Amino acid sequence: MQLAATSGLASLVLFGIAVALLALLAGGFWMNSRIKYREPPRPRPEEQPKLPPEGPVREIRENRESQEVPVTPKGGRPLTPYELSNMDSRPSASKERPRWSRGSSGSFGGGGLGAH
Repeated sequence: MQLAATSGLASLVLFGIAVALLALLAGGFWMNSRIKYREPPRPRPEEQPKLPPEGPVREIRENRESQEVPVTPKGGRPLTPYELSNMDSRPSASKERPRWSRGSSGSFGGGGLGAH
């Protein structure tokens, strides 16, 4: 009978846990308001970014080609990665767009039949 009876101590512990959770939640709101108060105000409409005088920036489409990797002389040692320069690219003289070979998807594992 005593095991089946409700204990006043158990309900008191549950009430204490509920109060602690509410205090934690209220503390989170208080901390958030303090942080937001220290932030700078949002920009006004006149402070928003404006378009350049010449209008919106347009896309430039050009073909790029990379620099050639230096050829190792016959019998010489291969170059290590730190001996190579930063392999920049430069504008290509050709205006023709490069195309993949016929029947190829152009990427590894792209699902195409590949070049046969």
